[in-house]
Amino acid sequence: MNHFGSLLLAMTGPEIGLLVAVIVLAVGVVAAVFLTWFILTKRAKRKSEQKLDETSVRVEEMLSEARAQSKQLKKEAILEAKEQELKRRNDFEQEMKEKRAELQRTESRLSKQEDLLERKEAELGKKNEALDAQKEALGKRLEEVSKKQEVLSHQHELMVQELEKVAQLTKDEAKKLLTEEILDETRRDAAVQVRNLEQQAKDEAELNAKNIITLAIQRCAADHASEVTVSVVPLPNDDMKARIIGREGRNIRAIENATGIELIIDDTPEVVILSGFDPVRREIARLTLERLIADGRIHPARIEETVEKVTKELDQQIKAAGENAMFEVGIFGLHPELIKLIGRLKFRTSYGQNVYKHSIEVANLAGLMAQELGLDVNFAKRAGLLHDIGKAVDHEQEGTHIQIGADLAKKYKENAMIVNAIMAHHGDVEPKTIEAVLVQAADAISGARPGARRETGSNYVKRLEKLEEIASGFHGVEKSYAIQAGREVRVIVKPEQVDDAKAMFLAKDIAKKIEAELEYPGQIKVNVIREFRSVEYAK
Repeated sequence: MNHFGSLLLAMTGPEIGLLVAVIVLAVGVVAAVFLTWFILTKRAKRKSEQKLDETSVRVEEMLSEARAQSKQLKKEAILEAKEQELKRRNDFEQEMKEKRAELQRTESRLSKQEDLLERKEAELGKKNEALDAQKEALGKRLEEVSKKQEVLSHQHELMVQELEKVAQLTKDEAKKLLTEEILDETRRDAAVQVRNLEQQAKDEAELNAKNIITLAIQRCAADHASEVTVSVVPLPNDDMKARIIGREGRNIRAIENATGIELIIDDTPEVVILSGFDPVRREIARLTLERLIADGRIHPARIEETVEKVTKELDQQIKAAGENAMFEVGIFGLHPELIKLIGRLKFRTSYGQNVYKHSIEVANLAGLMAQELGLDVNFAKRAGLLHDIGKAVDHEQEGTHIQIGADLAKKYKENAMIVNAIMAHHGDVEPKTIEAVLVQAADAISGARPGARRETGSNYVKRLEKLEEIASGFHGVEKSYAIQAGREVRVIVKPEQVDDAKAMFLAKDIAKKIEAELEYPGQIKVNVIREFRSVEYAK
């Protein structure tokens, strides 16, 4: 301070004035700054208070809206809950009504059953009373019969004594003579009775067999698709024939070399005929040609590619067909190669009958008959499904389809009885089991039923004419008619030349001659009719 005062004393007048001015200016600046800060602070405070008020108002508005929404939601929830409760109550009431109605129906049925039982009890009571009365009547009759027997025995003794006097024979001698006569008569009666019993047994056995076979046929209904050894491929137009033949015949040679099937392209409009004994190769050729025609690109490289692709697809189809047949019949455990061979039968036909369908039908028929007779159903089905397995490769191997099938069954470890059933199904060997006989019968049924196999019209007419010719060639035959599509021949004989006994032998002779001279599917019934009419006129 002393220093400041000495400094002031040392300063001159103008310097002091300048210093004062500076101080005053500094104080003014400080005051202005403070005033500005105060004004700005107050203004900012007012703005923040305004914003706070606006925010409070907005919050209040939002709270009021939220309260209103919550009330609305609460009302909607209550209404929805009431609706659900009402729906559940209605559903419950409806369910209770249905249950009450069901209970009423049950009570009604039970009441009817009770009434029925009461009526049956009453009827049984009446029947029991009637039976008791009949028992009493029978007892009385038995007593009367016993008394009559005593009287008859006494009379018999008297008659024996009288007969001894008249015949001048002792009782033992008469007994011996009578015994001899009775024995002779008994032998004759026994012979007649045995013959009648044999005929009755044959009739009953035939009737039972017919019933079993009829039941099996009724329970096994199968549809068959008939195919032949040629396939026909339709063409969109005749110009396609030239493309199939190709330049200098290279396309047709490529198809024939790749498939082993002969293509016949003739004047028949818009068709190509495929000819070959191997049904699988023929199917490969048919599918290949159809795809080539649809694709439009026909050249040797494309042909080989298509044949290879179709062959693979057909192999898969053959395997699937074999598995489907196994599952349809209901047998398992076959060797995979046997399954493929069964699938190949889908493309094989016999007398126009598809062998694949025929094998399934034989298996089902044999199984049904085995079930009716209480035999091994699985064994019968297995033998029936495999009985024609040789036809899958009989065009590739030498021998009959029976021998080929038996060899295949042995090769793939089938049971010896299965092999016997395969070999015996056409009567080449003696069947060792009843199931093998059933396979024979099922094979005959499947092949002989109407529509299963077909033949040409000329062969059919010739067979009918031959039937009538054979029947008409016997002595005493007046007329003969082949009916039932050649499965029956009716022979009308002259009654004055053929009696009833001869008619029976005539039917056997005609049947034997038909068997010896005629080839036919199934069996033919020979029906000999002898009718005598006596006519007179009243005048």
